[in-house]
Amino acid sequence: MNIFFELSLIIIAATVIAGVMRFFKQPLIISYIITGLIISVFYYFSPTATTTLSTFSQMGVAILLFIEGLHLSPSETKEYGISSMKIGAWQMLITVTLGYILSQILGYPLIPSLYIAVALAFSSTIVTVKLLSDKHDLEKLYGRISVGILLLQDIVAATALIIATSFSTGQVTPIALLIPLGKGLALTILIFFISKKVLPLLDGLLGKSQEFLFMFSLAWGFGIGSLFSYFGLSIEIGALLAGVALSLSPYSSEISAKLRPLRDFFLVMFFITIGMQLNPQALSHVMLPLVVFSLFTILIKPSIIMFLMGASGYKKKTSFFSAMSLAQISEFSLILGVLGFKFGHIDSTVMSLLTLLAVITTGISSYLIIYSPKLYPLLANLLFIFEKKVVDKESDILTRYDVILFGCNRVGYDFIEKFKHLGQSFLCIDYDPDVIKDLVASGINCKYGDVEDADFLDDLNIYESKMIVSTIPEFEANMFLLRMVKKNPEIIIITISYTIDDALRLYDAGADYVILPHFVGGRFVADMAEKADFDNKKFDEERSSHLDYLKQRKELGFVRLNDIS
Repeated sequence: MNIFFELSLIIIAATVIAGVMRFFKQPLIISYIITGLIISVFYYFSPTATTTLSTFSQMGVAILLFIEGLHLSPSETKEYGISSMKIGAWQMLITVTLGYILSQILGYPLIPSLYIAVALAFSSTIVTVKLLSDKHDLEKLYGRISVGILLLQDIVAATALIIATSFSTGQVTPIALLIPLGKGLALTILIFFISKKVLPLLDGLLGKSQEFLFMFSLAWGFGIGSLFSYFGLSIEIGALLAGVALSLSPYSSEISAKLRPLRDFFLVMFFITIGMQLNPQALSHVMLPLVVFSLFTILIKPSIIMFLMGASGYKKKTSFFSAMSLAQISEFSLILGVLGFKFGHIDSTVMSLLTLLAVITTGISSYLIIYSPKLYPLLANLLFIFEKKVVDKESDILTRYDVILFGCNRVGYDFIEKFKHLGQSFLCIDYDPDVIKDLVASGINCKYGDVEDADFLDDLNIYESKMIVSTIPEFEANMFLLRMVKKNPEIIIITISYTIDDALRLYDAGADYVILPHFVGGRFVADMAEKADFDNKKFDEERSSHLDYLKQRKELGFVRLNDIS
């Protein structure tokens, strides 16, 4: 059979099934796995097509890890905060421990138990980021925390892949671990030396040709992956480190954007290959573990995250939304399982268990993410155990504030700079403990609290204020604040919105002014251009002032335009 025909058949089948899954608002990853399962049952592929599909899937994983590496720069990791990293570290440690104990109880041997436990600890970067992006929630506090946890998981996943490769001989000995780790360390040092000393010399050439930048990116990622493979290491690890080495390049974001369509195509082949490896007959052998581990992933792992976030000082709402975002296992779990199966560490039954677990948890968690705003009110009264109670040490005497700012990071920073001269009559409110610590260190009057807590707003005596400013990007939170504040129609209230429709609804609810950052920026520049009247000196003054402002914001960690709380 012609290989072109067979690959076309795969793509057509994947597209049809993906269309059905999109109708039910399911992640397309599930449709690709199901495609692989269906075509493996009803169609026999030639060895050439199978080999080609396997090569495509390996290329997809390599590109995925290369792009992930591009986002693991020190500045990117720092941006998401030490707090989320600590939560992620404890979550993985607790999850791996409980997962291992559970695997042992279910009768799995030592090595398969370790693979299962580590697989349970990871959550899907692809699924979580895609769904949060669709909801426009990446910029919200819980979105930033979720991404921070995922970044740490990606780093740990890289380490897990190295360890799995180290034991490819099946002999778990210190030497079996140290030799590949030594090779990997030496190659890593070489790669970063080249990226720091040699690649900057190519910046001019890369910037002049988009086509050459694209080809160079592929050559660098696949070349480093092949180099690692030549020395007996994982291609996947090589691709990941190749991305990390380029993460500080000024072209890292552009490289990532250019490679995403290619990544998406080849990843389709990877997940189809996973589906083809599913053994329907193994379902009866893994039914009990599948149910147990699915419940663990959907119920216990989120509970661990909520407990850790509550202990770190986050409100139960933020903890709930973050936990729902991470209630699945990862594509890295499947990659780790594929390597384990390849090296003979786990059998086809365990691999089928991991694959089915990915399908089930990804499907259920996608609904949890999409409908979490509707689920939270139903469960809010039961989530108090995940929230750390903060005792207010202040007296019962209510303090009057002229200006109260809700949301003190990114956009809120500009208001702080304008109003902080008011001293004690200006109050900042935020529900990110890290932001509160920074404000306290800066000597700014602030409180930790949730804008949607009516009792908290009453305690603030907001009705005696002259102005309320909210830079919180959540429409529902701003509507709640408006309903509370407009009990006193004399108060000036300014809110923020990122869509025209929401801005109009906020105006209808009584907002005195609604900031639309994208429009405000364009209007400001237009007014500036009109006032400058083609005077280069005036533009130079504005440019110098703006550069100083951007440098100051960057020093404070505000490096991404879409982080806006």
